[in-house]
Amino acid sequence: MRSGRGRGHVLGPRLGRRFGWLWAAYGTSALGTWLAFGAFPLIAVQVLDAGPAEVAALSSVGAAVGAAVAVPLGPWVEFRRKRPVLIGMDLARCAALLTVPVAFACGALTFPQLLLVSVVVAAADITFRTASGAYLKTLLPGEDLLVANARFESTTWTTTIVGPPLGGAAIGFLGPVATVLADAVSYLLSALGIRAMGGHEPRPEHRRAARVRAGDLLDGWRHILADAALRPLFFNTALFNGLVMAVEPLLAVLMLGRFGFAPWQYGLAFAVPSLAGLAGSRLARPLVTRFGRHRVLVVSGALRALWPVGLAFLGPGTGGLLLVMGVELGLIFCCAVFNPVCATYRLERTAPDRVARTLSAWTVTTRSSTALLTAVWGVLGGLLGPRTAIGLAGVLVLTTPLLLPRRTATPLSEPDPAPNRP
Repeated sequence: MRSGRGRGHVLGPRLGRRFGWLWAAYGTSALGTWLAFGAFPLIAVQVLDAGPAEVAALSSVGAAVGAAVAVPLGPWVEFRRKRPVLIGMDLARCAALLTVPVAFACGALTFPQLLLVSVVVAAADITFRTASGAYLKTLLPGEDLLVANARFESTTWTTTIVGPPLGGAAIGFLGPVATVLADAVSYLLSALGIRAMGGHEPRPEHRRAARVRAGDLLDGWRHILADAALRPLFFNTALFNGLVMAVEPLLAVLMLGRFGFAPWQYGLAFAVPSLAGLAGSRLARPLVTRFGRHRVLVVSGALRALWPVGLAFLGPGTGGLLLVMGVELGLIFCCAVFNPVCATYRLERTAPDRVARTLSAWTVTTRSSTALLTAVWGVLGGLLGPRTAIGLAGVLVLTTPLLLPRRTATPLSEPDPAPNRP
């Protein structure tokens, strides 16, 4: 099983052909997602003459309803082979997105259709992430999980840097509907890549009736809350992610409205710091090797909490732009170290027969908390002003290190996955 895993490879261990296909599929769909970044709000405004409330509903309501729809899919995924689920979710996202350019070409596009597509894509995205994490745990041995998660993290930041500028150019020349079509094609290519992986995936050991019982829906949360190591990390992630994302609309109001930054400056403020994501994700494994997983998890988790409060001091001009870029650079670097270590830690603490339910519960909670806190901070921004609301979120983020695991937890003892590499 260890054959072909040269440790001197420039990118670290070689994880085999099947992981290579999975990684390529992930990168393709991630690039498509970033190419279409902001396309739905633009379509709503430019094509459908939607107002602010409708535009906000595309992100908040769509994500929240999508998360609710995904709740029963976690137990459903648990007791099925994961590769067919991954392919199915890619094809579902492709089909849903394709309805937008088709309806646009026919002059039949409506706002309810955009909202429904956003719900389907959100639910399929959560289910895909659930199945991919569970599949990764069966595909690779435990010592390679951090390497794989770091590569996914690096790919995320690479596509974040490349995608929006290319998508913005495509929108300028072809319109936002063209980038939705590109996103749909990326999911089709991802499905083909996962299909090309080949190999045998073992059937889950414990199978239940196809019908999901009401009690099964809470199994993921029960496992998380019963685990002394996962419980604080779960609350930390939900609160941190929600607060950081909640200030994004307020920051846009300040930068594009009050302080008069050009759209290209606003994009630059977030694109350039994403380079730090590449550095952080590449350093995650060497840091864990030298200092230990628990120390890196806690230190990077604490350091990432120090940055958001700096956005409250945003001002106009070059100084304000440099401030945002500096804050985002530090925040992204720490997150890029933290995220793959956290993802690996979570997989190590979860038995194979409950990974899908655990990841589903985790993702549903973080998506829902982000949607809720974004709505709350929108209200606070109107009552207190954007700058005060941003500062309040930053202060609350400073408390999130208190929710990090305080003691080292021993990974669960598990057998290696079945041989799968040539």
